[in-house]
Amino acid sequence: MAEMLRRLVSNESLRTLQEKLDCWLKEYNANTCDQNLNFCLELIEQVAKVQGQLFGILTTAAQEGGHNDGVETIKSRLLPWLEASFTAASMGKPVDSRIPSLQDTFDRERDKDSGPRDRDIEQLDSDLNSTRNQLNKVQDDLAETEKTLEETKNRSAISLLAAEEEINQLKKQLKSLQAQEQARHRGSDGRGSEQRGSSKRSSEQRNADANYEKQLRNLKDEIAVLSGEKSTLRGRSTGSRSPSPDSRSHSRSRSRSGSPSTGMKVRTPSPNRSKLSSVARKAALLSRFSDAYSQARLDAQCLLRRCIDKAETVQRIIYIATVEAFHVAKMAFRHFKIRVRKSLTPSYGGSNDFENAVLDYIICHLDTYDVQSSVNDVIRAMNINPKISFPPEVDFCLLSDFIREICCIAFAMQTLEPPLDIAFGADGEVFNDYKYRRSYDSDFTAPLVLYHVWPALMENDCVIMKGEAVTRRGAFISRSRSPSPIRCALPRF
Repeated sequence: MAEMLRRLVSNESLRTLQEKLDCWLKEYNANTCDQNLNFCLELIEQVAKVQGQLFGILTTAAQEGGHNDGVETIKSRLLPWLEASFTAASMGKPVDSRIPSLQDTFDRERDKDSGPRDRDIEQLDSDLNSTRNQLNKVQDDLAETEKTLEETKNRSAISLLAAEEEINQLKKQLKSLQAQEQARHRGSDGRGSEQRGSSKRSSEQRNADANYEKQLRNLKDEIAVLSGEKSTLRGRSTGSRSPSPDSRSHSRSRSRSGSPSTGMKVRTPSPNRSKLSSVARKAALLSRFSDAYSQARLDAQCLLRRCIDKAETVQRIIYIATVEAFHVAKMAFRHFKIRVRKSLTPSYGGSNDFENAVLDYIICHLDTYDVQSSVNDVIRAMNINPKISFPPEVDFCLLSDFIREICCIAFAMQTLEPPLDIAFGADGEVFNDYKYRRSYDSDFTAPLVLYHVWPALMENDCVIMKGEAVTRRGAFISRSRSPSPIRCALPRF
C-alpha cells in the first residue's frame, strides 16, 4: 500500500489536473462546443484514474486490517457518501449540501455507539471489583488454613519426637537386659557344677529366666506399639496433608480393635502400657480426638442427614453427644477409680506409691471399662435434652458407634497427668477466637455464638486443640421472643 501511495504522489496527477482546469477556464469562451467537451472528458478520465488509484489503496488498506477490521468505517463513511453522490448524478442534480459529510456521519455513529460502550465498561469495572473482593476473601481463608495446617504439623512433630524418645528409652532398657543376660550366662558357665548340684538354685534360675523372657516380650511389644505410632505420626506430618477418608478409615480399623459392624472400640493396651510416658499417651489420644473430629464426626453427620434435613440440628446433636459423652466418661472414671482403690487397699495400705499403683492399674486395664453402659447413659441424656428432643426426629442409637469412640477417648484422657477435658460452651456467648474457629457458613462479623459444632480441648486453663462454632447476626433477637423449654438433664458434678 505504501508503494501505491508513493507512485500516486510521484505522478503529480492532481497538480496537472489543476493546471488543465486553469487553462480550460481561460479558453472556455473561445473554444467550440466539441473542444469544451473534449477538455471535460479528458479531465474526467484523469480524475477517474486518480480515483482508481485511491480505491486500490483503500482496498489494500482494508485487506491489511484483517477480515472484519474496517467494515464499520466503510459502512459509516463511504457507503452513505457514494449513495448520495450517485443518486444526485443519476438524476442530473448537483450534490445537495444538506447531505451530511463523511466526517459528520462518522462522528454521529461514534456518539451513538459511545453510550452502550460506556455502560459495558462500567459493568466490567463492577465485575472486576467483585472478583477482586472474592479473591481477597479466598486469600484470607487460605492464610488461615495454612496457619491451622502449620499448627497441626507442629503438634505432629512434637508427638513424633515424644514417640522417638520412648523408643530410645526402651531400646536402652533392652540393651541393658541383654547385657545382664550375657553376664549371667558367662557366670553360669563357670559355676555350672555348683548350680547342677543345687535344686533350689536351679528353680530360682528358671524363675529368673521366665521373668527375663516376660520382660523381653513386654519390651518388644512396647517397641512395636511405639514404632507403629511413630510411623503413623511421621506419615501424617510428612506425607499427604489431607489423607483420603478410605485410607484414614483403613488405618483406624487396623489400629483399633472394634465390633464387626463399625470398628470403633477402645484399644487393648499391652501389660506394660503404664510404663509409657504421659507424653506418648497424650500424643496418641490427641491424634484419636483429631480423627474423631475429621472423620467420625462426618460419618455421624451422614447417618443423621438421612433422617434430618436441617444441617443446624444435625450439628447440634453431634455436639451435644460429644459433651454428654465426656461428662458420662468422667463420671465412669471416678467410679472405676474408687473401685480400684478399694481392691488395692489391702496390698498397698499406707504406701506412698498407692495413687501411682491405682493409676497404673487403670491404664493397664482400660479394656475393662464398661463403655456400653456409658453409651446408654449418653443416649438417655440426649433423649431428655430440650434442644434436640422436641420433637424426637431420630433414634439416637444411630450414633452409638460415634458415642462409643468419644467415651473411650474421654475415659483414657482422665488417666493423663493433668487430665484433658473439653471447654464449656453456651449458645449466645461471646465468640472466643482463642478457643474456637468459625465455620465456613458463619457471619465473620458477628460477635456472638449461635451454636457450637465441636468443643475445644483443654488442659487445665490452656487450649491445646481449638473447637468450631457458628456465628450469625440477629439470630438471638428473634429467638428471645419465644420462651424455650426448661432443660431437664443429668446432674453434673
